[in-house]
Amino acid sequence: MSAAAANHSALLPESLREDFPILNGDVLEGQPLVFFDNAASTQRPRQVIDAIRRVYEHDYANVHRGIHTLSERSTELYEQAREKVRGLINAEKRHEVIFTQGTTASINLVARSWGDANLQPGEEILTTVMEHHSNLVPWLQAAERTGAVLRHVPLTEDGRLDMHQFDNLLNERTQLVAVASVSNTLGTINPIDEITAKAHAAGALVLVDAAQSVPHMPTDVQKSDADFLAFSGHKMLGPSGVGILYGKENLLDAMPPFLGGGSMIGEVHLDRFTPAELPAKFEAGTPPIVPAIAMSAAIDYLQAIGIEAIHRHEQVLTGLAFEALSQIDGLRILGPAPEHRTGLISFVFERIHAHEFAQVLNDRFGVAVRAGHHCTQPLHTLLGISASTRASFYLYNTPAEIDRLLEGIAAVQAMFAPKGRRRRKSGK
Repeated sequence: MSAAAANHSALLPESLREDFPILNGDVLEGQPLVFFDNAASTQRPRQVIDAIRRVYEHDYANVHRGIHTLSERSTELYEQAREKVRGLINAEKRHEVIFTQGTTASINLVARSWGDANLQPGEEILTTVMEHHSNLVPWLQAAERTGAVLRHVPLTEDGRLDMHQFDNLLNERTQLVAVASVSNTLGTINPIDEITAKAHAAGALVLVDAAQSVPHMPTDVQKSDADFLAFSGHKMLGPSGVGILYGKENLLDAMPPFLGGGSMIGEVHLDRFTPAELPAKFEAGTPPIVPAIAMSAAIDYLQAIGIEAIHRHEQVLTGLAFEALSQIDGLRILGPAPEHRTGLISFVFERIHAHEFAQVLNDRFGVAVRAGHHCTQPLHTLLGISASTRASFYLYNTPAEIDRLLEGIAAVQAMFAPKGRRRRKSGK
């Protein structure tokens, strides 16, 4: 099958690629870059790069601390970025948006602040076997500190959450459900609205790891009624070093501050202090000023295209890749059918390790994919594998690049095929 022969009606214009400098140069000599590692981190358009440079050249100073012009200007841009995030996820109030270092930091904030203050011995945290380590290890640590117990929702055979078992595991002891909206390994889109409704009916809160969904599909925290939601700027065209924790106002108000220092205080005495109001209460020290402002430019870029249009584009690419990969002997796709997944596909080969495959793809074809356990070691153990190869797509990827991936896979298979098989094929 040739991806180039597919229907392009749902695809974004290839002219968008001109906005991304790294896509218009040669990563290897004479080899243009095919970047299929977007689930790990995306590339940045000129608009975001320019925003970073503009702040440092014209607007930079520390925020919320000075009355001089640069501080006021930087503070205004920083708070405008918070408002952009609020609008992106449809939070009710701006101060429900907390800037952090990333998704990992956001989840750890909740585990340390809400978890340590509320979890009791014997109470339960319900998570899933598909979670990224960032939504598993903080809860393992919280359980060790508090005596709480972790439970894990299993999967169906096709890599979706077993909602029957979710119902069985959810009970009066459950205090929190911590779940990814999209699996970073399987691509599975989880039913967050259903999960949240059931958890709330049982008296539990819900934290959503949305690192793999906010950049790719519309997010509405008021509609989903999630209590906490975490995501990162670097996975949505923005800089590294900035992330978001959304939390409902009443929950954030009741939580003790996690980090202590400047900015997060109301008053400080030698023997006591009072915390600041939201959001400063959880933004101790100098925050990620320039990354937050540049993430604002990334949000502008994404919204100008339309998150729904990006999602449709990825669905087309995923469908093309899934159909072609399904026809390759010895290749096993992890996770569900295209209609139940977002824009990534992980797979394994018979007799070929993921690292060997990824290296050949990069060195000979300029195709950048991820190889390893993708920070989901328990999931890989459950699937009986140590590593997999992951191709993940974004708004600047094209059907022609899917073809390049397929050419690379054919070449790798030929390289690693048994000698007798190679002779038979060459003799035809």
